[in-house]
Amino acid sequence: MTDTSSPAPRATPASVPPSFRLLPGAADSPVLLHVPHSSREVPAEVRAGILLGDEELDRELDHITDSHTAEIAAVAAAAAGAAPWRFVNGLSRLVVDPERFPDEREEMLAVGMGAVYTRTTHRAALRPAGFDAEPLLDRYFVPYARAMTEAVAARLAVAGRVVIVDVHSYPARRLPYELHGDGPRPPVCLGTDAFHTPPALLDAAREAFGGFGGVGTDSPFAGTYVPLEHYGRDPRVSALMVEIRRDLYMSEPGGPAGPGIEALGAALAALVDAVAPAGERARKA
Repeated sequence: MTDTSSPAPRATPASVPPSFRLLPGAADSPVLLHVPHSSREVPAEVRAGILLGDEELDRELDHITDSHTAEIAAVAAAAAGAAPWRFVNGLSRLVVDPERFPDEREEMLAVGMGAVYTRTTHRAALRPAGFDAEPLLDRYFVPYARAMTEAVAARLAVAGRVVIVDVHSYPARRLPYELHGDGPRPPVCLGTDAFHTPPALLDAAREAFGGFGGVGTDSPFAGTYVPLEHYGRDPRVSALMVEIRRDLYMSEPGGPAGPGIEALGAALAALVDAVAPAGERARKA
């Protein structure tokens, strides 16, 4: 996981419908749950450019999708004292990965997994050599980055601050594409940023997820998602990545959700309540 950003604007066809949803929460909530990798949806025109057969593609989606994380975020939104806002990607990360840098800054280019993937989780060819990623970036990545930037700006305008909580999951066993998979794989991994993750936010997350058998930091995945407009310069924007090991709530790879969904959603709600306490809202009123 890397800190990602909104690239320079490029022309986007006006007829293309949004591939994401901003789901409203409490009007004054500063919390924005970001769910970028929960979908398996691949539009037909994008599917045509993927080399894998149907069974191979299904298997790849099993491995690469953060399955059921949108459900965990939904449980949290329903359980929190003040519902957080949710920004949910409606397409698979095999279309574009909105959390990657769209240029040479992205370290995952080393394994063919920049903003548009050309390799699979097992390092097989996903797209043909010489594939032109620009149309996918223009159609899907740029509008997503712009909308996320606008969502953050809206929370800042209302609440004076924003807390971005990235909701992810990861496999119990290392996959070949992982660049930093040699370290611990705790039940819950918290990805941090030196500028955007204050100690109080990290402590609140450790407490909220403390009942699942262990909470680690920045292993096997590190970093947070912050739009470039605010990254490294706006302390009003705090951010944390929550990576949940999939065996806590589902059968791997790609299996159905289990009862852990409810418990994890409740823990996420506890984090939301800790960073946006009712007392703060009452003082503002």
